[in-house]
Amino acid sequence: MNKTFWIAFVAAYIVCHVIGFLVHGIWLDPTYQALAAIFRPKAEMDAMMWQMFVSSAIAIFAFSYIFTKGYEGKGIMEGVRYGFWIALLVGIPTAMDQHWVYPVPADLAIKWGVSNVVTWVVLGAVVAAIYKPDAAKAA
Repeated sequence: MNKTFWIAFVAAYIVCHVIGFLVHGIWLDPTYQALAAIFRPKAEMDAMMWQMFVSSAIAIFAFSYIFTKGYEGKGIMEGVRYGFWIALLVGIPTAMDQHWVYPVPADLAIKWGVSNVVTWVVLGAVVAAIYKPDAAKAA
């Protein structure tokens, strides 16, 4: 793990949380307000938010690390494709599972699925734009 790995990881982590705020804090907030009875109270969620920051750090670290292991040097589109496959692996199934397990409307699960795809694709592009292997290892 070289310097560009760590920069890509931190950049992806920040971008992930910016997208998360836009999706969940703004776009879906009215939906969450309407469904407040099925979620934890806001104060309880706020107190547990550190767990979300830790879990996203773990996920984005793994995402970035796996990208470096298959790195082909094909530019941002390599990251876009990688992010899409990760979204198919975890993003869409996670949204579907939430719908099956919890009493959330299907349209919310669809919005979660779509936003997960967008998030992972953007994160793939970010990591691909920043990461470069060490010159000695690339040769």
